[in-house]
Amino acid sequence: MKIAERPRMRIVAAAIGMAIALIAAAGVPGAEAAASPVTIQEPEGERLVERLRRGGLVLFFRHADTTGMPCDRSYRIGERSGQRNLSPEGREQSRRIGEILSALGIPIAEPVLAGPVFRARDTAEIAFGPERVRVTDSLLADDYSGNRLQWVLAEHRRLFSDPVPSGLNRVLVGHRTPAIMVLGPGVGGTALPEGAAVVIDPERGDPRVLGILALAPLPDRGFHSC
Repeated sequence: MKIAERPRMRIVAAAIGMAIALIAAAGVPGAEAAASPVTIQEPEGERLVERLRRGGLVLFFRHADTTGMPCDRSYRIGERSGQRNLSPEGREQSRRIGEILSALGIPIAEPVLAGPVFRARDTAEIAFGPERVRVTDSLLADDYSGNRLQWVLAEHRRLFSDPVPSGLNRVLVGHRTPAIMVLGPGVGGTALPEGAAVVIDPERGDPRVLGILALAPLPDRGFHSC
């Protein structure tokens, strides 16, 4: 096999895995159609913020905006030049996310956990400060996971399901596809734009999506063309 073919095979394998997961989720009683993200100005957004202020939830962020940036090419962890990185607007969006969470008084458990692909890591470190962030392979993007995809998905399930310390919220920064594969089609489609967050209740090991919160939405952005 030529080395250049390996990233393509990883993408195909991940796509097949996602399709299987979506089909399975569609057959589960109570599986929901894709939701719509809400802002903090909307009544549902206000309710999510109030619930987050009480703690005990998981806030899973998709990395911030990457509009117009080159697509992934190398699929190597630590090689920034071969990855799709945050746009300038995405870096500003990340900064605003951190400011808004602080202004809203939402308590956060530390460290914030982020995947090692730079667009996730940068989002977390810009939003919260690098000293408050721990980078973990548990939040890898699916197409960077290689033969560890099932482990990565199991880690997502664990982080979505483990109890959260009272009065705090677990904050995770990662990628959309693993979230869809674990949580189902309710977070698929246009439900989770770049920079938005899934609000999850761990529910004693059975995670339940409460909604999707867009803290710092960017008009006409949020979905790359790669």
